[in-house]
Amino acid sequence: MLSSPRSPVVRAVARLQQRTARSETGLFLLEGPQALRDAINAEADIDQVFFTESAAQKHTDLLDVAGIAYVACSEEALGRMADTRTPQGFVATVRQFPKRLETVLEGADRIAILHEVRDPGNLGTVLRVADAAGFDAVVVTEDSVDAYNPKVVRATTGSLFHMPHAVGVSTLEAVTTAKRLGMSVLAADVSGQDLRPDDEALPRPHAWLFGNEARGLDEATLSLADRALRVPMFGRAESMNLATAAAVCLYASAFAGRS
Repeated sequence: MLSSPRSPVVRAVARLQQRTARSETGLFLLEGPQALRDAINAEADIDQVFFTESAAQKHTDLLDVAGIAYVACSEEALGRMADTRTPQGFVATVRQFPKRLETVLEGADRIAILHEVRDPGNLGTVLRVADAAGFDAVVVTEDSVDAYNPKVVRATTGSLFHMPHAVGVSTLEAVTTAKRLGMSVLAADVSGQDLRPDDEALPRPHAWLFGNEARGLDEATLSLADRALRVPMFGRAESMNLATAAAVCLYASAFAGRS
């Protein structure tokens, strides 16, 4: 049993909370039984699973998967590895699995490009909504939060394993590639026209471009888009947060694509 929270193994796993360690190793952290179950069902490349005895007794089905290295550990050791204050008895290290930009865009009808999105909860929620809305891919640009940040992974609630994604590319490269493959690029921006469910662009192949939570899209990035559209405000609220506005846009596309 791995008992000491100061052991080199525990410290190495805990370092995966940091972006530099994730980049160096190509691994990321999963926490909790449901996240582990999602990874197993998606046939993700799981490196190691660390578990406590109490968690093992509740979730015996998670401990007999061929090809996975299991390590029993103390509550203290698991707590040191986990990103959350109240870990649920399982921590796993998993191999990252981004795809090449060309691969995720080839043949796609609807994608989302996330430009300088910095909040992990927002990024994870947009990935989850894109999955729910039936989008083909999400592109996380190089200036955005890491898609394998533990908070992003939790916010996706498993959708990270379902949604094809490319990471670490420039916004210019993402937009240029989308256009070359026949997509129009729709910028979600307050300067645009009101988004309407019958907009002629929505049934056709297109990419939504979403910007930074505080600044939105700068002029240079906005100029890359074919059009700018905004979520209309019918009440007294002045704005929506990024994840909420993105959900409206993505579902407008989803409904148009199925009408």
